[in-house]
Amino acid sequence: MTFRILRPMLFLSAAIAAALLLSPRAFTREARAGKPLRALLVCGGCCHDYTNQKKIMSEGVSARANVEWTLVQEGGNSTKHKVSIYEDPNWADKYDVIVHNECFADVSDPVFIAKVYNAHRNGKPGVVVHCTMHTFRDLKTEDWHEFLGVSTRSHGKQHPLDVKTVKADHPIMKGFPSQWVTGPEELYQINKVLPNTTVLAEALAEDGNKRMNPVIWVNTFGKGKVFGTTLAHNNKTMSDPVYLDMFTRGLLWATDKLDEDGRPKDGYGPSKAE
Repeated sequence: MTFRILRPMLFLSAAIAAALLLSPRAFTREARAGKPLRALLVCGGCCHDYTNQKKIMSEGVSARANVEWTLVQEGGNSTKHKVSIYEDPNWADKYDVIVHNECFADVSDPVFIAKVYNAHRNGKPGVVVHCTMHTFRDLKTEDWHEFLGVSTRSHGKQHPLDVKTVKADHPIMKGFPSQWVTGPEELYQINKVLPNTTVLAEALAEDGNKRMNPVIWVNTFGKGKVFGTTLAHNNKTMSDPVYLDMFTRGLLWATDKLDEDGRPKDGYGPSKAE
């Protein structure tokens, strides 16, 4: 089933609004009749609650920034589904940024996969989340990993992650704690950090490779900017204001709408609810 939502999420229930409280210094600028960023969120596949995550993510970002969403969820629990929109050679043209939160590990068709990453290589900003790093993992070339910015094939058992900031001066990390402990989470074990990637935060694996692994980073891929995070297997992590603040800054950074202080540029802060 495919879902598309074309209007910004402006009205939240009191309970959801309370859960999405903004941090004290971030996202204080209101939109000045600016044209909203058009974001496409692609989600679906194995092992995650994408039905609720698409709502948590889109509403959380739109409470913090002037973003309008199209949501596409396909594939059920399959690991082999090919998302239908990627068949259109112009699939990304009408959007300002693409958010990938999908989990289709067993798709390895190089022609199909090239349709996905070429949009970003040609300049479309991208955001990659959690199991997207395991999507298309059997592709024989490095192209998908070069887009993601990292290479990974496994994760450890769920446990609280002690996330440590390594680039506190980066705009995405402004306002992010120097050390943040999540609830139970999967730590993706990173085999390789690609040359154009800058790691912003990392966490220690208690099993598996038992070393520090990147969990937040930025990347350049061809003409495109990419923000990535392996965090948020669980909805509780994704709903955390610390996560949503950081994630929103990452999306704004990828689209060149984040200033050096980690705030939305004029016109891209949260709009007033009418």
